[in-house]
Amino acid sequence: MTRFVIGPDVALRLAAERRTGGTHQLLAPTLIRSQMLTELYGAVRRGDLARKDAERRLDHVRSLRLRLLGDRVLQRNAWEIAEQLSWPDTHTAEYLALTRLQADAFVTLDGELAAAAQGVVPVAPYEALGWNAASRRPVD
Repeated sequence: MTRFVIGPDVALRLAAERRTGGTHQLLAPTLIRSQMLTELYGAVRRGDLARKDAERRLDHVRSLRLRLLGDRVLQRNAWEIAEQLSWPDTHTAEYLALTRLQADAFVTLDGELAAAAQGVVPVAPYEALGWNAASRRPVD
């Protein structure tokens, strides 16, 4: 079983597509909850998404076997990574720190973040979660 750290963008895409992480173990820092809530709230406020749909997506993400972590060691590593990459805060660095500490790769839909992360941790494409991009079937 491969362990992937996923960002809020990936979690919300899984929810929008009603998918899971397949047989892989999914991990994220605890802050993902607030980030997803903020993203969905913003989408509803902008009129991009109905509140009922946003709530369904949150429920779907909550049903994923997503292991949430946020201990002292993760925070120390996030600080170091943010400093190394000259980032203005540690939020995104928590995903890379968690990948470094406990996962095989980081999955994000953000190309710029993926490029920055590659110098720090292994990065995998969304399709590595076990879904064929052209279909709705799990990859064998």
